[in-house]
Amino acid sequence: MEPVTECILLAAGEGKRMRPLTTCRPKVMIPLANRPMLEHLILAARDAGIERFVLVVGYGEQAVREYFGDGSALGVAIDYVVQRHQLGTADALRSAERLVSGNFLMMNGDMILGSEEIRALCEMPVPALGVSEADHPEEYGVVLLEGDRVVNLEEKSKNPKSRMINAGAYLFPPEIFERIERIGLSRRGEYELTDALMEYINEGMLSALTLHTWMDVGYPWDILAAHELLLTDLKGEIAGTIEEGAVIKGAVVIGDGTTIRAGSYIEGPCIIGKDCVIGPHAYIRPKTTIGDSCHIGHAVEIKNSVILHGTKIPHFNYIGDSVIGSGCNFGAGTKIANLRHDSDIVRVGGIMTGRKKFGAVIGDDVLFGINCSVNTGSSIGSGCRIAPHSCVEGVYDDETIVSR
Repeated sequence: MEPVTECILLAAGEGKRMRPLTTCRPKVMIPLANRPMLEHLILAARDAGIERFVLVVGYGEQAVREYFGDGSALGVAIDYVVQRHQLGTADALRSAERLVSGNFLMMNGDMILGSEEIRALCEMPVPALGVSEADHPEEYGVVLLEGDRVVNLEEKSKNPKSRMINAGAYLFPPEIFERIERIGLSRRGEYELTDALMEYINEGMLSALTLHTWMDVGYPWDILAAHELLLTDLKGEIAGTIEEGAVIKGAVVIGDGTTIRAGSYIEGPCIIGKDCVIGPHAYIRPKTTIGDSCHIGHAVEIKNSVILHGTKIPHFNYIGDSVIGSGCNFGAGTKIANLRHDSDIVRVGGIMTGRKKFGAVIGDDVLFGINCSVNTGSSIGSGCRIAPHSCVEGVYDDETIVSR
C-alpha cells in the first residue's frame, strides 16, 4: 500500500462557540502555547509523514493564508480552497477534490492529535475513522462499534448508546467523492458527511481507530485544558534577559527581547513570548502562556491562564484560570475571580465548563478602569469598555460600554 502523504484540513468555520475570541480571528488561529492551534495539527501530521496539505478556508481566510503561506516555513506544501457558504462537512470535503491524488487523511482543524496516532490512522485499511471516548458523548456524533468495525453513527443523540464519539479524523479513498455526489441536502440544509459514511457502514467497510491523544478545542475553557496537556513535557529555553533577583523555577520558555525584572517569580511549565516586560515583582504561576509584546507589571499574579499578544496587565492585578484576548488593558487593581463560593462547577452563559476553577474569557481590545472586579464565569466581548470600580459578571456582547 502506498504511504499516505496528503491531508485535507477543514478550517473554514467561524467557531461561534469560541466567541468572543473569534470576533477578530478564525477559530483555528487561536493560539495554543503561542502557536495557532492549526499549526500544532499541521506539525503533528508532518511528523507522521504528511507532505502536502489542502486547507479548506472561509471565515477569516486571509489570516490563515498570511500566516502559513505555501507551507515552506514548516517544511510542507500547502494549497487552499475556499468554502464560501457553510453547507456541511461533505461540501467542504468536495471543494478539495481536485487537489488530492490518492488515499488521503482528512481532519477537522480545531483539535489536538499526536503524530503517532495520525501515523497509525494513515496505516489503517481505507476507509477508516478516528474515535475517542468522551465524558459527554451527547455533544458529539456517537459511534457504535463491533470490535474495530463501525456499525452505526448517531448525530448528537440525547440518549447516546455509547461513550465512543466521532473524533473528526478520517482516512478516505478517492472514491469518497463519488459517494458525496450521491447524497442530497439533509434536514438541516447541509451536505452531511455522515450520510456518505453510512454507506460504508451498511457495506461493513468502515473501520475505527481509538485515539488517546485526541482533544477537542470547542469552547474557550478547552484552551486551558489544551495548555495543561501541551505544556506537560515543555523544555525550558531562555532567550530574553533575566535581571538579578528574579527567580525562574522549572521549565520556562522566555522569548527573545523579553525582560524579566527583579523580584519576579516564575514557575514552570510556562511560556512567555517575545518582547515582553515582566515585573518587577510579578508572580507567574504554572501552566500560564503569555503572548508576544505583553506587559505583566508590579505585584501582578497570573495563574493557569492564557494571555494573547499585546495585552497589558500592569499593576496589582490577579488573573486566575482565564483566557484573555489580544490588545487588552487592565486598570490598576482590576481582578478576576476564579472560584465560586459553593465550589460548584463554573458555568459561562449557562454552559457547563466542567471546571471548578474558571475565571473569565475576555475578547480583544477590552479596556478596564481601575479596581474593577470580574466575577467567575464571565464572558466579555471584544471592544468592551469597563468603567472604574465596576463589578461585571455574566455575558457581555462586543462593544458594550459598562458604566457605574
